[in-house]
Amino acid sequence: MDQGSGEYFVRIGVGSPPTSQYMVIDSGSDIVWVQCQPCNQCYRQADPVFDPADSASFAGVSCSSAVCDRLQNANCHAGGCRYELSYNDGSYTKGTLALETISLGSTMIQNVAIGCGHTNRGMFIGAAGLLGLGGGSMSFVGQLGGQAGGAFSYCLVSRGNGSLEFGRGAMPMGAAWVPLIRNPRAPSFYYVGLSGLGVGGVRVPIPEDVFGLTEAGNGGVVMDTGTAVTRLPELGYQMFRDAYIAQTGNLPRVSGVSIFDTCYDLSGFVTVRVPTVSFYFSGGPILTLPGKNFLIPANDGGTFCFAFAPSSSGPSIIGNIQQEGIQITIDGANGFVGFGPNVC
Repeated sequence: MDQGSGEYFVRIGVGSPPTSQYMVIDSGSDIVWVQCQPCNQCYRQADPVFDPADSASFAGVSCSSAVCDRLQNANCHAGGCRYELSYNDGSYTKGTLALETISLGSTMIQNVAIGCGHTNRGMFIGAAGLLGLGGGSMSFVGQLGGQAGGAFSYCLVSRGNGSLEFGRGAMPMGAAWVPLIRNPRAPSFYYVGLSGLGVGGVRVPIPEDVFGLTEAGNGGVVMDTGTAVTRLPELGYQMFRDAYIAQTGNLPRVSGVSIFDTCYDLSGFVTVRVPTVSFYFSGGPILTLPGKNFLIPANDGGTFCFAFAPSSSGPSIIGNIQQEGIQITIDGANGFVGFGPNVC
């Protein structure tokens, strides 16, 4: 598993014989899709674009298929099931739904429903598509069913190779387990109960309902490998940021960069001591992050920024920067997410 442009890639094989492709891993999405020939519109990727004509196992899905019925926003063209997906950053993919063989190392999984994208636009620099690992039945984990027992484990690293494992055998002993919260309005997302945030071992007095999931399905907090930066509600973010600034008064501040409003000039420092940042989860577990998970380089000139951002709508998101270096296990079947005990 490798890091791309704020995303993490996994190397898989598509088709028979398998064609190697880099795919973005996205725990907030339910669809597996790959760019396909013929391309009406494709962005640049590291590998040759997958050509279904070269695969003996590629089979189109008909409109009358039960697989097509499970797909949101499906439509028909010439009897074939078509899909269309768009993302918050303006990326999108359109094409046909098919059944195909996916290879993970020497393991082959047959008849995986994938989107074969002929019209694609995206920020997926280098990747051929997206491996959806969300909580719905059409995600890769959902399609594995009993083979994976609804569980997978991953470890994200910014340099070198991380890991992505499927099945209950990948579940570690000694993890700190947090219950998943079901949101019927967004079954793809893995919601967790976040009760608060801490800086330097001191809990910030943010009202707990700031992070709550309402009965209408609004708000809440999701774990997402496909989003880089953790997003928080305006009030929670401001109180959290101000607490961090109060404990870093010895560091020189500079203007904000991009979505980051709290940045520092660390060019004159060999080492820097910064306060820890912690997530307080409902039920007791506390996840304390090392500095590299929240104070990140914004340029080559020594500017580092506090890697959180406010969000005015939607759920809060614990992004992949904050998840780096921590073994994370999703047990969707039993409704838990585990942190640790291993680091990577």
